[in-house]
Amino acid sequence: MGPTHAYGYQWPPAGTLARTLLALIVVLAAGCSRPDTLTTVKAEGVLHVITRNAPSIYYQDREGPTGYDYELVQRFADHLGVELRVRLADGNTDILSVLDQGYAHIGFTGLSVGNDWGERFRSLANGLKSRSIVIYHRGGDYPGTAEDLAADGVVVHVAGESNHLRHLEGLKQQLPAFRYQIHPGLDAAGILQRVETGEFSAAVVDANELALNQVFYPDVKRGFSIGDQESIAWLFPASHDDSLYREAETFLEAISEDGTLAHLRERFYGHLDQLGYVGSLTFEKHLRERLPEYLDLFRRHGEETGIDWRLLAAIGYQESNWRRNAVSKTGVRGLMMLTRNTANHIGIDNRLNPEQSIEGGARYFRQVHRMIPNDVPEPDRTWFALASYNVGFGHLEDARRLAESAGRNPHRWLDVKEFLPLLAQKEWYSKTRHGYARGHEPVIYVQNIRRYYDVLSHRFEPQRERTLTAGTSTGELVIPSASNDYQNETGPREQTTTLVLPREMGITPPTL
Repeated sequence: MGPTHAYGYQWPPAGTLARTLLALIVVLAAGCSRPDTLTTVKAEGVLHVITRNAPSIYYQDREGPTGYDYELVQRFADHLGVELRVRLADGNTDILSVLDQGYAHIGFTGLSVGNDWGERFRSLANGLKSRSIVIYHRGGDYPGTAEDLAADGVVVHVAGESNHLRHLEGLKQQLPAFRYQIHPGLDAAGILQRVETGEFSAAVVDANELALNQVFYPDVKRGFSIGDQESIAWLFPASHDDSLYREAETFLEAISEDGTLAHLRERFYGHLDQLGYVGSLTFEKHLRERLPEYLDLFRRHGEETGIDWRLLAAIGYQESNWRRNAVSKTGVRGLMMLTRNTANHIGIDNRLNPEQSIEGGARYFRQVHRMIPNDVPEPDRTWFALASYNVGFGHLEDARRLAESAGRNPHRWLDVKEFLPLLAQKEWYSKTRHGYARGHEPVIYVQNIRRYYDVLSHRFEPQRERTLTAGTSTGELVIPSASNDYQNETGPREQTTTLVLPREMGITPPTL
């Protein structure tokens, strides 16, 4: 491997250099002075992309890298027949600097084609459009117009390095009383969080970012838009020739015509309401109509793995609403919604087979639970395992470290769940080992499963099966005590739930 540039760019290894030299010789023999960018990319076998963490662009989930732009450029790299190498920058300033120096072929900033790039970059619409939206706290008055904000003296807050600044400056020129404040250290999640808490009365965010995060910020209300809808841009260095740009343009036109682009938009933006809570009436209906078909399977594999079958059933309901043919936008499928890598690792051939899916989910949860430190007491250890099952062990550990650094208890879910959502904010995830995560999702995930588990515990008698538990040095089978009360965030005691889970479980699955 060659030397690494300050921004993470690595010079090609020896084999790549050999291929590049061969391409140069071929082109020189044809009478040309040097190969164009497209030829060089194909000869080296690598497409270099520079980007940043953002839910609408690129992030890591439990299945690996994802995000609209990431999935799109991966398809482009496959089209070229080359490897995709993604480098993460701290922000758009760094991305633009890397592109200015020609150290990457394409940059993703989330900025629009409407920006004045001068002679620096060629911009190409990526198939997404968005606009700048004024948001406000639910408890405040609805700001119908910019004139209302100016008249009321409301300061509008905005993240730095965004599409919104030129729109806000335009309003400022039209309305001298209009005020806005730029926050260079915040991203969209940081702005949304401060509107949610009421620290900011009003702000401006990207419509796509708002759509992706709205469920996590129920006290944030959408106001009016400023500026027209604009296409989001891929940026190509103007210092490179336009051969790669033209190939990308042709590629995007082709997948727009064959429906691939529309399918990708649907995958990331078509079902955003699926993260909402399932109503109690719907759950009761599914208890009567769907659970009986799988009840024996949950009981059998719960007994085999030493996990309370009602917990397995609650996980299955959260994952798929007990639908055997469920398929997510990312291709996770089956009643327990296993990834392909997880299914392969635990030896599951058919994820759509309910018995295999439930067996695989039970075995996978055993492995995840095993990773949680032994000194975390129950039921918190189970809540941590559920969060890890959803977002990945590394991100959970990041949240625990943040909690500990703030003087909170890293062994207590009540404390750690306050820090998981911070992993979506740049000011926090930049301090962690594993970076950005949609940290609100595991909090909602655990909360939902606990609700479903409580209902199942009421509807069905406590589990009769004896299970090996912590502290039994002789290996004797005992039934755990039901004495652990769990304190929720508001103080009152919740109903006691005894989760029958083994202390020693299998190996670490590769998907984590």
